[in-house]
Amino acid sequence: MMEKLKDFKITPENSYYATGKRKEAIARVWLLRDHPNTFIVRSDKTKKEYNLRDYVQRETLFNKIMYPFKLTGHEGKFGIYATVRGGGISAQAEAIMYGVAKALLQHNPDLRPTLKKAGLLTRDAREKERKKYGQMGARAKYRWSKR
Repeated sequence: MMEKLKDFKITPENSYYATGKRKEAIARVWLLRDHPNTFIVRSDKTKKEYNLRDYVQRETLFNKIMYPFKLTGHEGKFGIYATVRGGGISAQAEAIMYGVAKALLQHNPDLRPTLKKAGLLTRDAREKERKKYGQMGARAKYRWSKR
């Protein structure tokens, strides 16, 4: 059975908070000390809570989210509660990963060199380029015709 947010209380005493971003996706992440191996995601689109593994659907994305824990040796010590908005599943998963890494820093600042070396503290700043007026898209132009 999946735990729901109403089953427990998130407070600054029992959790660590951080925000992760990737493309258009924004994830607010809480690491839960009292509920290890509880992984809950609340989607802003559907207004529902999901099990993290069911929400991201792909094992590779789930492993990406868990990578900061594996890297620092904190597997099974924390649970995750995250709210996500914007972007697609892949970008949201990476946003959660960045949020987890930043929240681990709140827990233990000594993990900084390990996370920094793995590139988990550097936000991937690539964004979608805006569409320009008089063009089909960001770079694609309308076909030119002489007559």
